[in-house]
Amino acid sequence: MVYAIDNIKAFLEESRRIITYMVKEVHIYMRKAIELKSQVVSEIVEKLEKSSSAIVVDYKGLTVEEVTELRKKMREAGVEYKVYKNTLVRKAAKEVGIEQFNDELLVGTNAIAFGYEDPVAPARILKEFMDSHPKMQLKMGVVEGEFYNESQIVEFANIPSREVLLAKLLGSLKAPMSNFAYLIDALIKKQEGQEA
Repeated sequence: MVYAIDNIKAFLEESRRIITYMVKEVHIYMRKAIELKSQVVSEIVEKLEKSSSAIVVDYKGLTVEEVTELRKKMREAGVEYKVYKNTLVRKAAKEVGIEQFNDELLVGTNAIAFGYEDPVAPARILKEFMDSHPKMQLKMGVVEGEFYNESQIVEFANIPSREVLLAKLLGSLKAPMSNFAYLIDALIKKQEGQEA
């Protein structure tokens, strides 16, 4: 009987030691998890502040190959495509003053496309990709510090790229200049013909 009581006491002491150790380990793990989450929030804050646009898209239903294809197109255009936990995005957005990235709008399987040089590029690439992948859906975004809903982001996506706009501008300037040059040349030739 005494032997059984001693075994029970030893068992309880060992259990207490194990539980104390596990509680310490859980606290260490939780501290590390909180540190990692705060680092991710800081990363998102930095990207939101640095980028000229951040477009949120629901990628639910896409295959790994389709997402890889989209990431490739984004990279080629200088756009960064990232998936973060919604809670961390909400915290980061709140830090930078984007109140619309809230519990009501930022739900589901979301990714963010960050545009750095061309603010319209993420929306344009996403819309083009959506044309062949209808499972994907634009949700909202921030362009140059202003919040826009889904329909407004689609309107942005229809704006041609900077290069296309410049080419159109140069083309429209070239025609009148060419006509003017032809006119001057014709006048010079006419005047030379009269002098001869």
